[in-house]
Amino acid sequence: MDLFNKIKIRTPESIELEFTLAGIGNRAFALLIDYIILNLSLLLLFFSSLFLIYSIQLNEGFGFDTDSQWFIAIVALIIYGLYVGYFVGFETLWQGQTPGKRWIKIRVIRDNAQPIGLFQATLRSLLRPVDDILFVGFLLILFGKQEKRLGDWLASTLVVQAEAPTPANTQLALSADAPTLAQQLLDEYDLSTMLPDHFAIVREYLQRRSTLTPVARQRLSIQIAEQLQPLLGMTALPWGIDTEKFLEVVYLAYQRQAV
Repeated sequence: MDLFNKIKIRTPESIELEFTLAGIGNRAFALLIDYIILNLSLLLLFFSSLFLIYSIQLNEGFGFDTDSQWFIAIVALIIYGLYVGYFVGFETLWQGQTPGKRWIKIRVIRDNAQPIGLFQATLRSLLRPVDDILFVGFLLILFGKQEKRLGDWLASTLVVQAEAPTPANTQLALSADAPTLAQQLLDEYDLSTMLPDHFAIVREYLQRRSTLTPVARQRLSIQIAEQLQPLLGMTALPWGIDTEKFLEVVYLAYQRQAV
């Protein structure tokens, strides 16, 4: 019996991936870490501001009136921006993770298994006060089948464990020159922008390609390759290889990078 719920998502490439939902315990622990980091940062900013005001008063002799009040108002806006922007910024830049989520190894994805962007991260953040203060989010996660809080429903997101989805293992038959090209790919391109979900899609395609018709096989390989090229900073397939060999090379290169 699994301790965590699982959910299956069909990607736009018609490939089915299975994810393990993060669970209320992991999410609460990650949030606690984030709030510790955030509150320490806010306290540091607050006391630094008080020290700066005190220093200015001593050196320049202006009173705690209009000038000081404007300064405090600006600091208050900065503190508010830091509080609101913490989750939005990290989840956007770190592909669905905050420091707490990265520590606990969970992350946010969209309902179609794609990485979240600024829009989704902002929507999730807007509902966070309601979810946290009124315990609405806790109840929805605890009793909901998909473990979504209000922010997740609004943004169409899920919080899942960060490990790669695991399709059934099958032996992959790869081209003879794929290992050499994989090392060349690692030397010339940065694969850190690839998520485990991207790797899982490539792997499942390579596992299933022998069962596809030639037309479907070519169409699907082109579709997946076209999604990967911008991630890797490519405008065209390298070294004149076709899309299927390209996916083989990406598959091997990603595995070597993860070791």
